[in-house]
Amino acid sequence: MELTLTDDQQLLRDTATRFMDATCPLETVRQLFDEGAGTDLPQGYLREAAELGWFSLLVPEELGGGSISGEGLRDAAIVAEERGKRLQPGPFVAMNVVASALARGGTASQRDSILPAVMAGEAAAWVANDETGTWAPGASLSAATREGGFSLSGTSGAIQGATQATRLLVVAAGPDGLSQFLVSTDLPGVVIHPLDAHDITQRFGTVELNEVDVGPESLVGKSGEAAPDIEQQLQIALILSVAETLGTLAALFEMTRQYAVDRIAFGRPIGSYQGVKYQLADMSLSIEAAHAISAAATKGVQGAYADAGEVASMAKAWLGDIGIDVAQGCFQIFAGIGYTWEHDLHLFLRRITMNGLLFGQSEWHRERICAIQGL
Repeated sequence: MELTLTDDQQLLRDTATRFMDATCPLETVRQLFDEGAGTDLPQGYLREAAELGWFSLLVPEELGGGSISGEGLRDAAIVAEERGKRLQPGPFVAMNVVASALARGGTASQRDSILPAVMAGEAAAWVANDETGTWAPGASLSAATREGGFSLSGTSGAIQGATQATRLLVVAAGPDGLSQFLVSTDLPGVVIHPLDAHDITQRFGTVELNEVDVGPESLVGKSGEAAPDIEQQLQIALILSVAETLGTLAALFEMTRQYAVDRIAFGRPIGSYQGVKYQLADMSLSIEAAHAISAAATKGVQGAYADAGEVASMAKAWLGDIGIDVAQGCFQIFAGIGYTWEHDLHLFLRRITMNGLLFGQSEWHRERICAIQGL
């Protein structure tokens, strides 16, 4: 993630990678899918990850959270990048968004009862995107006022970790603007439909709300005034998603570079041929640029800079554009073997592609940048 890490951050990364390699290596990720286990998670994975502090990095110490460096988002991005390298399952991004939202705008009751559960590994999902797949919070989810509470209706787009979640942080539009609600998945009227996603290493689902009645205690923040909080949550989601995609790209490129060294054709490594050499150099340059913009965006959002949202969108747009190009370049170098089911290359391409669709595609973020600049 960063060009240089502190000793504490290095310890965080090393501890995270040891846990991933021991608990859920790529062979286990494949096995869970092949066996049709109905989940992408090894037993106890979220609980053990929570014990390492993965879901409390964005929560202040006074609420039971804290990070190793004092800069929670930077630390979370380090973990996210290592997760991307190993194609780790689970709703890491969503759970950190929910934890951050509760810490920032939750009621005392929510902070006392629900926030600790999320930090302890109880799966939660962030229900914010439109059912068409575009990033338009509240466009297809509505909140109507009822006597003593609210009624939520609508259908979301693809939600990461929806099928595993026990709690949903729902963004819905009401007559006064956007509001956020904590909704238990066992409430009457809540229906979660599993999806067959392009990324087979993770689980997605759509959330259908059929006049779900919730009380005022379910509100996170003030009714109709959630737009600034949603913007902050989007920035966090972008940073962690970009970091994960960057890790996936870096691992895929290293796999390809090593293959170009090892594969012999006509008595020479294929990486020594000019066409392959130049292609590898171009891909390496794109990934290094991605490292730079990802680090800049993380620093901006961590420090709440005025242009943080704009730079985060730049990072998402850049990774969304070059991600597929780099993955396709790796396919070309691997040639036929890379197109087989048995080879891992397609698993990395699937993660890169799916991450590019979440939280706004490249085109949406370019339009957002233009709007911020007044163009």
